[in-house]
Amino acid sequence: MAGPGNRVFISHLSGIAVFDPNGDQVGRVRDVVVALRIGGRPPRVLGLLVEVVGRRRIFLPMTRVTSLESGQVITTGVINMRRFEQRPAETLVLAELLDRTVTWTKTGQDVTVLDVAMTQTRLREWEIGKVFVQVGRVGRLRKARGETLTLDWQDVTGFALPEENQGAANLLATFDQLRAADLANVMHHLSAKRRAEVAAALDDERLADVLEELPEDDQVEIIGKLKDERAADILEAMDPDDAADLLSELPGEEAERLLQLMEPDEAEPVRRLLTYEENTAGGLMTTEPIVLEPDATVAEALARVRVSDHKPALAAQVFVCRPPNETPTGKYLGTVHFQRLLREPPYTLVGSLVDDDLDPLPPDTPLSLITSYLATYNMVAAPVVDDADHLVGAVTVDDVLDHLLPEDWREASLHGEPAASPAEGPADGRDEKEVTGGR
Repeated sequence: MAGPGNRVFISHLSGIAVFDPNGDQVGRVRDVVVALRIGGRPPRVLGLLVEVVGRRRIFLPMTRVTSLESGQVITTGVINMRRFEQRPAETLVLAELLDRTVTWTKTGQDVTVLDVAMTQTRLREWEIGKVFVQVGRVGRLRKARGETLTLDWQDVTGFALPEENQGAANLLATFDQLRAADLANVMHHLSAKRRAEVAAALDDERLADVLEELPEDDQVEIIGKLKDERAADILEAMDPDDAADLLSELPGEEAERLLQLMEPDEAEPVRRLLTYEENTAGGLMTTEPIVLEPDATVAEALARVRVSDHKPALAAQVFVCRPPNETPTGKYLGTVHFQRLLREPPYTLVGSLVDDDLDPLPPDTPLSLITSYLATYNMVAAPVVDDADHLVGAVTVDDVLDHLLPEDWREASLHGEPAASPAEGPADGRDEKEVTGGR
């Protein structure tokens, strides 16, 4: 354990591994839980918010942390695995303190919180003793517009006050390396106010990726707080099938208004998807599979497959069609799987390699038959073809799983496990003694 007086900046703890005494990894730190105190006294650090397997977030009291050095946390090995539930008297440092505008009492200037540091007292307790700030307000992209300095906690005021426009630049900088699904997990656990601030600070592509990973309620909440023009831009950046799913959750007039604001060529496939029944091939498919003409070469096909924007399920095969190459295409000819492409010379024409033995799916194919089709033929994506033999899209295994799992599966995966019943006591297993000072 770091000795008395040692200083640890909270942003440096984000994402570091937590190990038990045997060296086995327990999870990763996602935030620090503190209790603000009256009279200008430094907040007391109660514990760490740790993400374990299944994205469950648990509470790790500081009394069970034996070491906070060398980029890792070592615990006593005694950890309660119940899901963390934030209490009214508790504050999450990264989620709620960063980006706040507070007042430097010496000069009366507004300063923006970039980071805070905790130190261990002689009584072996941890408290927030230092605040790293920038004079003035930080812009959306965290551009420097004033000097930075480290102040004592007692030298600033304003942490206890609610703030309407807190911003999120420094919070996002802390989680910059997270995958979209993991950032969605972070956003899901924020308050509605902070969730809206983070959404406002994300660029369109990043927010689109994150929205696709959030539960429907969060998606609707976030898109509803954006200005219509930006909401339309976000929908354009989303995969058409995900955009259609989100729009289907909105009132009809609101969905139509956003569709009108989208670029016509972006809105058209979304409108088409909205015409199909939800649990059919047409309702589940994406309208952007990899499509090639029969005179394309294997080299061209592999180049298309390598594009990083393609999801793995879509990159597992290319669909060969007569022009046009955008859905709905010309006549569908067949499929060439990725493994076949790897076995053939680069100059080979894909038209000579098509697998046309399997019948494609019509748009009205129900979910049960889609599942059987993918399982029977060991496929990760299936072509969807209309009555005129035009390829209109492809159903991928991940889209099927989305609809086979319970409706609240995203919510369950973000929480890790259902909340404890009243008979089980607090969801994270902490008693009142732990909260008030008996940790």
